[in-house]
Amino acid sequence: MPAHYLDETVETEPVLTSERTRIKITSGPNRWSRKKHALSDAIDFWSFAGAASNVIMQLGWPEVAYGVMESRVPSGSLVHHPWKRARTTTQYLAVAILGTDEERMAFREAVNGAHRQVRSDENSPVKYNAFNRELQMWVAACLYVGIEDSYQLLHGTLDEEQIEDFYSTASKLGTTLQVTEEMWPATRADFERYWNRGCERVVFDETTRQFLLDLVGLKMINWPMRKVFGNLLRFLTIGTLPPYFREQLGLSWSEDDRRRFEHLFVFVSFVNRFIPKFIRHGGSLALMVDLRHRLKSGRSII
Repeated sequence: MPAHYLDETVETEPVLTSERTRIKITSGPNRWSRKKHALSDAIDFWSFAGAASNVIMQLGWPEVAYGVMESRVPSGSLVHHPWKRARTTTQYLAVAILGTDEERMAFREAVNGAHRQVRSDENSPVKYNAFNRELQMWVAACLYVGIEDSYQLLHGTLDEEQIEDFYSTASKLGTTLQVTEEMWPATRADFERYWNRGCERVVFDETTRQFLLDLVGLKMINWPMRKVFGNLLRFLTIGTLPPYFREQLGLSWSEDDRRRFEHLFVFVSFVNRFIPKFIRHGGSLALMVDLRHRLKSGRSII
């Protein structure tokens, strides 16, 4: 991957457009009476409904895909320890959005310890290094897209001023690791150009495709849970994947599927309005309590 990838790509318009790189949200203007919308409002437990699809987006860049598939950190393996990996990722989001500077620094050091072991060797099909800031920028961008999409599915579409407010603190999703503030697109429009251009680098070889299809099929979780939740989670995963990613993986999504998906979130959004905030945000708040307890007791963070 060329160095300074972001700097090279913002000068020209990307070939791909948001019609193909973002999910379509047709829920109309935001349904909750709020003038400003902040990233810290987006830690609702339903915001993690697209967690698997977000992993797929992140692994769209081959360097990220092989870094995950060839990882020498068994405890963080997506295949062998999916729940621990999910906990670490959601805790990263919680600390990036809600944590103090000191807490973000502590989490960065813990993640750095694992990332030091994630680098390609002579047998790897592509060269990668988990400390590569451009790769981290792409992963952080995927996290932001997932958060923004799920927020608008629950609350309705945001206008330009609202979405700029929502985006204003998003750089923490990257700067909690090695991404610099200068690398992060300054405005929401700049981010959209970065995202569309980044999607042009998405490619799934046969190894990655099979790995991700297993993820869609929940092959890494136990059979009873797969039996009970498999259909719903597969539906949510495919539904929260942008069209371009579905095409690359050969996943079908019909017009009937789209309508069912939209109807589901209209219902969820309505019910969500009557659930107290401390319950809706409870998962992320609990993860912050857990992090602070680990820091205080000297236990491993990840």
